[in-house]
Amino acid sequence: MRLQARAVDPLEIAAGLEAHGVTDRAAARFRHRDVFALAEEMYARVPRAGDDDTDHASPSAADGVPGVPEVPRGWALFALLPGAVCALAVGGIALSAGAARLALGLGGAVAVAVALRIALRYGPLRTSARPAPSTRAWTCFLLAYALLGDGLLAGAVAGGPDELWTPSFAAALALSLAVAPAIWCARLFAVRAGGRLGASRGLDEFAHAVRPLLLGAVGIFLAALAALLVLSGAVLGEWGDAPGGVPGGASGAALGDVSGGALGGAGALGALLLLARLLGAYGSTRAPALLLGAAGAAEAVAVALVFAGRLPGCEVLAEPVTAVVDVWGPGAVPTLACGIAALALLIHATRTLTRASAHARPGDAL
Repeated sequence: MRLQARAVDPLEIAAGLEAHGVTDRAAARFRHRDVFALAEEMYARVPRAGDDDTDHASPSAADGVPGVPEVPRGWALFALLPGAVCALAVGGIALSAGAARLALGLGGAVAVAVALRIALRYGPLRTSARPAPSTRAWTCFLLAYALLGDGLLAGAVAGGPDELWTPSFAAALALSLAVAPAIWCARLFAVRAGGRLGASRGLDEFAHAVRPLLLGAVGIFLAALAALLVLSGAVLGEWGDAPGGVPGGASGAALGDVSGGALGGAGALGALLLLARLLGAYGSTRAPALLLGAAGAAEAVAVALVFAGRLPGCEVLAEPVTAVVDVWGPGAVPTLACGIAALALLIHATRTLTRASAHARPGDAL
């Protein structure tokens, strides 16, 4: 068995057995109390070259630790590309006008997308399988809504929009800059979890040790994202001011909070995208695809209901969304949609990414 020969400890074999569907009940048929006991015997039965050096390996080192995938050199610098490109694009847009402004906006969006692809492809958040087209489409929609959605919804609730509204460049800049801490936190989680895989003496012990690591990595990212959102808003002067071109009226208070409310929406979106990509990097793609779609559909339906409420006899359709916008501002819609989806993904991640099988090296086979 190739996995037995390559394993550096019994827990790596247990992770491989778990990944192939071997349960404690199946282990009992081989007269072992659980999967880990079966893995210990398998580990003891197969000689390996270099056994004398195995016990001296440092579990905290990234290279050679079970569950820690190798990443290309320079991945930490690649992580800075999306933020740097977006900052240049936003600066160019601010200094331009007319057709040049539109061209810079479109060109900047393409450049950020290319930089993001490079950062994800050559970093700890890369995935072995290509994301489904629906996942890509919903991700693009959620990012587009973060840029344009709050202004559109605020204008729709106020009876418009009568003219173009100002996009939320601060949200776009902060999310682009947050790619770097997201990738660094993913690498930190992979290294620490890989170290636990070599040091833990059982599957339950590993799960209990990795859960705080996952929550800590997500918490660090959220703190960094919050700081970037506040900093970006302060530099661009967006938070707390109503966007240009959006009329006042009955919902004037909500319109005044259109940019400030985007803090919560962009923060929830950042958490959702990190968890979705982190799960995808460890082979779990179904739940992220479903919840990205659910969040995007909720935002689309909210805007559609406001416009549908203008039809004769359909005013009641717009009342729930209008009430939410009047009380909490348009940013409440993406905050609720992405926040609930991110919370569901976090619960799923605490169950999925704390399994030893999630951290087994790709290609390990029985």
